[in-house]
Amino acid sequence: MTWLITGGCGFVGTNLAAVLIRRGCRVVVFDNLSRLGSHRNLQWLTSQDDSRQRFSFVRGEISDPAAVDAAVASVRQELECVAHLAGQVAMTTSISNPRLDFSTNALGMVNVLEAVRRHASGSTILYSSTNKVYGDLRDVRTEEGHSRYVLPAYPAGLPESLPLEFSGPYGCSKGAADQYALDWHRTYGLNTVVFRHSSIYGSRQFSTYDQGWVGWFCAQALAQKAALTVGREPEPFTISGDGKQVRDLLFADDLAELYITAHQKVSAVCGQAFNIGGGPENCLSILELLAHLEDELSIKTQYQMIPWRAHDQKVFVADITKVQARLGWRPKVNPGVGIRKMLEWRAAMDVHLGADQSAVVRESARS
Repeated sequence: MTWLITGGCGFVGTNLAAVLIRRGCRVVVFDNLSRLGSHRNLQWLTSQDDSRQRFSFVRGEISDPAAVDAAVASVRQELECVAHLAGQVAMTTSISNPRLDFSTNALGMVNVLEAVRRHASGSTILYSSTNKVYGDLRDVRTEEGHSRYVLPAYPAGLPESLPLEFSGPYGCSKGAADQYALDWHRTYGLNTVVFRHSSIYGSRQFSTYDQGWVGWFCAQALAQKAALTVGREPEPFTISGDGKQVRDLLFADDLAELYITAHQKVSAVCGQAFNIGGGPENCLSILELLAHLEDELSIKTQYQMIPWRAHDQKVFVADITKVQARLGWRPKVNPGVGIRKMLEWRAAMDVHLGADQSAVVRESARS
């Protein structure tokens, strides 16, 4: 079995690729190595392939149709599944550079669909979309509690029947790609599946200030712990908004299992979109995450509040009943276990990076 993973040196792609390699699949990763940590993830993935026969890497831009076409064509005889994870992932970047955002997300999706249609039309295409296709959720009533916002009308989370409302350049580009994927099933019969993700976290996540919030706050808490250990005053980090924003959390191992199961049972899900996250049982606000980190690390975090980000949703919790019914999949790793695992990985990575770590933290904070 051969998988092509676009953006395969990113956080999600690296975790998926590692699981597939361990299960004996051939994995081809297509990536431009532009993300923080992508070079390190590539080195780590290479080390996972003991046989030196199951993993290969292609460097290229997802916005370049010739490069995408060549990558698909090179494995067209044995290609079974494309996990399309490459993308511009930050709302802030989309606002500052909407053309880059469009060419990466919307045009990149068309490049993947057309390459598969030409060379491997029977393969599965799994697309990593986003909850941002539902917009700012201004028409969804929220209530404010002590440490979080809640959705009183949606105790099971937000379903796929929620109206689409693309907002912000990022929402528009990802939303367009989302709809292209679904339409290429209707128009051309491709086996496309769309996953509208909430918050994903886990090891190999080199988070930045504007992407990967769980990982970023874990890194900041560990940095403050390290400062206190050597008697220094911790440098405060920032929280956009009031910290009561809520997301449901999905650990990377559970996400990888979802992608593999979706390919195995593609006839039950092709041409459909699914809201994907940890569901109501696995959600946290920023303030609740910080309280959890304080308990885990025995510290009191130091932070400052700054204005809300544009197009930030107060709450997104995915209703995952549809995907559970179709695939029999459900999250297994709860936030208590998952965050502890992430802290352990990040702490080990800090030791491994040594002097380079200060540069990584500075780059994360600036991003």
